[in-house]
Amino acid sequence: MLLVDTNVLIDMVEGDPRWHEWSVRQMRHQSRVHELAINPVIYAELASSFASQAKLEQCIDDLELGFRDMSRQALFLAGVAHRHYRRAGGPRLSILADFLIGAHAAVLGCGILTRDERRYRHYFPRVPLVTP
Repeated sequence: MLLVDTNVLIDMVEGDPRWHEWSVRQMRHQSRVHELAINPVIYAELASSFASQAKLEQCIDDLELGFRDMSRQALFLAGVAHRHYRRAGGPRLSILADFLIGAHAAVLGCGILTRDERRYRHYFPRVPLVTP
């Protein structure tokens, strides 16, 4: 399984001029190798790109994305990683989303398809990443 980070999905949905082709190509390629999935955090972040929940659901269905709920273990790991981030001087403006996604992938034992690798590599070094 491979979690698909919100930035890759938004590239596709909104037609980002720089990243659209890369994101589409990776989604096609990775779907042949892995089950692609999202979690509640990715779902919530992606919702801002849609006028209705029905349209979001249709997009998820069209992309054949699975949905994985998050365990308490993943939520705790995200909080611990975020604490380390804050103690290292990370700003409060940064939300927990990347930490929640990274911790979820770590607990599931899966990778992440993303363009935003910095925090994942630093706080979740064992999580395989597919990046540009």
